[in-house]
Amino acid sequence: MLQINFIRQNPALVKERLTAKNFAAIELVDKIIALDEQTRKLKVETETLQANMNATSKEIGMLMGKGEKEAAEAKKLEVSQLKSQQQTLNQQLVDAEKILQDEIVKLPNLPHTSVPLGKTPADNVVVREGGTKPTLLAGAVPHWELIIKYDIVDFETGAKITGSGFPLYKGKGAKLQRSLIQYFLDYNTAAGYTEYLPPLMVNEATAYGTGQLPDKEGQMYHATADNFYLIPTAEVPVTNIYRDEILKETDLPVKMTAYTPCFRREAGSFGADVRGLNRVHQFDKVEIIQLVHPDKSYETLDAMVAHVEKLLQLLELPYRILRLCGGDMGFTSALTYDFEVYSAAQQKWLEVSSVSNFETFQTNRMKIRFKDGGGKTQLLHSLNGSSLALPRIVACLLENNQTAEGIMLPAVLQPYFGATTID
Repeated sequence: MLQINFIRQNPALVKERLTAKNFAAIELVDKIIALDEQTRKLKVETETLQANMNATSKEIGMLMGKGEKEAAEAKKLEVSQLKSQQQTLNQQLVDAEKILQDEIVKLPNLPHTSVPLGKTPADNVVVREGGTKPTLLAGAVPHWELIIKYDIVDFETGAKITGSGFPLYKGKGAKLQRSLIQYFLDYNTAAGYTEYLPPLMVNEATAYGTGQLPDKEGQMYHATADNFYLIPTAEVPVTNIYRDEILKETDLPVKMTAYTPCFRREAGSFGADVRGLNRVHQFDKVEIIQLVHPDKSYETLDAMVAHVEKLLQLLELPYRILRLCGGDMGFTSALTYDFEVYSAAQQKWLEVSSVSNFETFQTNRMKIRFKDGGGKTQLLHSLNGSSLALPRIVACLLENNQTAEGIMLPAVLQPYFGATTID
């Protein structure tokens, strides 16, 4: 959530940056400023009224001390009338503050000045590529045929148990999932991230804190009886661990990692883009999250990008890194890098990770702060990234490493899987 002081002091800049993010309702900025002025005016009136009440109450004591009972009673009546006015003003202030808050949360985060201008994924900028695209054997097939050949993922039974988009991993397919998850967690904890295993359902306050509400309610599964939401990513519960807390500067940076299943209603429709493991409603993902000093968040972002890049290099997958344009960025992000791996059998790039800096957008919602060396309380910056999302990693590992003898696994996975191939 943007800070009202910043909006009030920099309306032209806010509008300019929102335009760079292709936010259509720019007039909302002026509406928020007007609501803020109204709210501040009500606060002044409320404080002035309280001061009058205090002064009048003091007069009553003085009059009683002088024995001027009749004058004191008149002042008491005056205080009673002021209290009635105060109740009305207080309610008006509460209502005004809620309206202001409801409008502010409609504004997305402001994009960093390095964010490319653009409206669609076609406008994203390729930062760099790595790895080598494989030359596949004659008769190579996409992963949705390989999973049937090796009997490792069963979409039909998953659909019977739950519905379309809920794969059932079995045998070596389940083992591959477990191997990847453990490898990713080991890789992250070796880099100083503390592992968490959070709840898979969250309340409204938690979903609001990271920006899923009110922006993405339609994309989450909602357990209506308890008003809980199934998490779309571990970012949601893990970042909220520090909600409403004030950290010491010496506690920074806070580095967290977690594996969770992820649940997303918006799995897409039909066609090759959503076939097989390309897009599903439930998938496994390992996430990295950092809470850092505001002066160090972009340095941290670069380090997190390098962390994920090294992970893809060790998996021996061809990849590319994109800096997302304003129109393709998420609601909460100030700057996002996407990682894509090349699917040789499909001859296309598949997104497997997003690494983002949210600056104070999330921490302002969650009131995650720290005390600096001078004792001043400031908002932290939050960052997160996928490290990594499994379905498309699995798809590319299967497709890119298919041989006549089976699926060859990268060297780093072999100790976890207990074999060199899936056959």
